[in-house]
Formats: sequence, C-alpha cells, structure tokens
Amino acid sequence: MEKRIGMEASIAIAEAVGLCDADVVAAYPITPQTHIVEHLSELVADGELNAAFVPVESEHSAMSVCCGTAAVGARTYTATASQGLALMHEILFIAAAMRFPIVMSVANRSLSGPISIWNDHSDVMTERDIGWIQIFAENAQEALDLTIWAFRLAEDKRVSLPVMVNFDGFILTHTIEPVLMPDREMVQSFLPKFEPLIRLDVDKPISMGPVGIPEIYTETKKVQQQLLTDSYGPIVETLGEFAKKFGRSYKPVETYRADDAEVVLMTMGALGETAMTAVDRCREQGKKVGLVRLRLWRPFPFDDLFEAIGDIKVVGVMDRAISFGGPVGPVASEIKAAFYHRQHRPTIAEFIVGLGGRDAPASDFENIFDKLLAIRAGGDVGEPTIVGLRE
Repeated sequence: MEKRIGMEASIAIAEAVGLCDADVVAAYPITPQTHIVEHLSELVADGELNAAFVPVESEHSAMSVCCGTAAVGARTYTATASQGLALMHEILFIAAAMRFPIVMSVANRSLSGPISIWNDHSDVMTERDIGWIQIFAENAQEALDLTIWAFRLAEDKRVSLPVMVNFDGFILTHTIEPVLMPDREMVQSFLPKFEPLIRLDVDKPISMGPVGIPEIYTETKKVQQQLLTDSYGPIVETLGEFAKKFGRSYKPVETYRADDAEVVLMTMGALGETAMTAVDRCREQGKKVGLVRLRLWRPFPFDDLFEAIGDIKVVGVMDRAISFGGPVGPVASEIKAAFYHRQHRPTIAEFIVGLGGRDAPASDFENIFDKLLAIRAGGDVGEPTIVGLRE
C-alpha cells in the first residue's frame, strides 16, 4: 500500500532511508541538506529506525565513517551538499575503489566563492570522476523512489558500488509536494536483506586498501572503470523491477515531446519540469521543440542518448555549472565528446542557466528554444550563452 502525503523532498528521502532499514547514518548538517539528517535523527530517537546515528565533526569524517561501517557489512547512508561534498572529496575515491555500497543524497548547491547557499550543479560536476554511480531526481517523488532504488542497486553483488542521488537544493529540499509513500512491506519485498560482497571479519581476516604499487595500479583502475561501465545493465534491470513493483518508471535518458521535434533542449534535475512548461507553450505556437532529460550521469548512457537524439540536427545543452578555463559547460563538453565519432553529429549550443540559484522561469526556456530554431534555420551558434546575465 502507498499513502499520498505532502512533504518536503528532504523528509521524503529520510522516510525512504527509514523504510530501507539503514543500519548506520553518518550525519553532519549543511544547508540545504540538514532536514534529511534531522528527520533521520528523530526516526532513530523515536525508535522508528533501529540504526546507529553517528553525528560526526565534518563531512570528511562522515564519509570515513561510511567506509568503515560499509566495510563490516552495515547498510550505510549519508547526505551532504556543496562544500560538504567537496570536503568529502578525498574519501569519495576510496569508497568507490573499495566497492563500498554506500548510498548518499546530495542536495545540490553552489560552491564558494562567493558564499552561496542556493542551488546549482557545481558541487556534483566537481565530483564527476570519483567512480560513483550518479543519478538525478526532478521532484520529491523521484528523490524518494531513487533513494529506495539506490540501496537495491548499490547492494547488488554484480555492482557493489556507491550510489549518489542528486536533487536540487531548496527547489526540492524545502518545497512541500505530494508524494506516494510506500509501506515497509512494499519496500522490503523490493529490497533484499543486505549480503555484502566483501566484508571485514575477525574470524576471516583480510586486508582492505593496501598500497597499489605501479605493477598493479593501472590494472586495478582498468577493472574499476569496467565495473562502473558494467553497472549499466543492472541499473536498467533494477529500474525496471522498481517500475513493476511501484508503478513508476525511470530511465537513464527520458524525453518529452521529442519524437517529431526539430530542436531539443537537454536538462538535468528539477528545472526539467520548468522546461516542459516551455515546450508546451512553444508547441501551442506551432514550434516543433522537445526536451531530453539526462537522468543518469555516471555511468554515462551513450546509447540512450543517441537513441533520444536520433536525427535531430540542433541540440541545446543546459549546464548549471561552469568548467573554468576550459569548455564552458561540463555537460555540453560530455555531449560533444559523445557524438564525436558518430556519423550524425548535431549542432550543439551551450547554455548556462540558474547559477547560484538565479531564477530560471519558463520564459527563459522559450527564448532558448527560439534561438535553437534560429540556429536550425541557418543562424550562427555563437559562444555559450549565460542565461539571465545582468549587464
């Protein structure tokens, strides 16, 4: 059974972690993530979640605790944002290389400086190459669902890798939306008891994380890359199983009104829903535009992307971060690289939107679609556009 309840995405995520019977929650507060761990502390204190709630002194310590508890076979969870994710950076590589099936929610928020507590994707884009599976939610329901799914995927013995669920800070964390909350029985029937692939055991001692001398380091990294790439199959499979159990379907790449589109815009995260409104308005004016929503960030879903784009000639890519000193948009750079060896290579226009929580109304997306249509008609692509920039 599921109940329809109004709640923040943060509270929905915490409830999902409780339904998954996490054994350990390593917690350090940082805006706008704090409501997640606050609510988890209440669930533990009230006896609704039988877990060790570990309040640590920093995010670096939080991820260190997660590595230790995952190593001994505990179902482990944490959450963070922005500078907190950056402070974890050193340990994130260890979690992935050691194949610890940790689940972490990241309430995406701008990085300093200047200091900003508002939303963009600069924190997660900085962590692109840490070796974690990374996925994006667009709304509170998706944040709840993907948290439950993340435990199932991470603990799959074919995978055994940490999973990061990204959702937009403040846009989702502090906004109350209706969600369908499953009961414990439904979640437990989807999520098997955790049986770790490897674990520290005093009766069967092993070494974890020894020095990787030059004679084995390269081979180790090749295996790690292959494991992350190979997780794509289980990702699709478990998302399909989630759909059968809960009736809500998620795919690595999703489209909206793109089948007959002349141009499409690509988004990640909550602003995709605003872009859908712009698509509808443009369609009412006879403009053939569509949307491609990139949900899975790592491993990168190349084939899904190619299928979604098809023979569309102009693609606009929306970035919510800047790659300083290089190509302006990190996502646009990935999309260009993906099409480099393809026979069909669409013209790709770059747009930087919503940095530091800057408002991005549907009208901004309508203007983007007009520019994409002008490019298709023979106009110049020009330099990457920072949308809403004040002169």
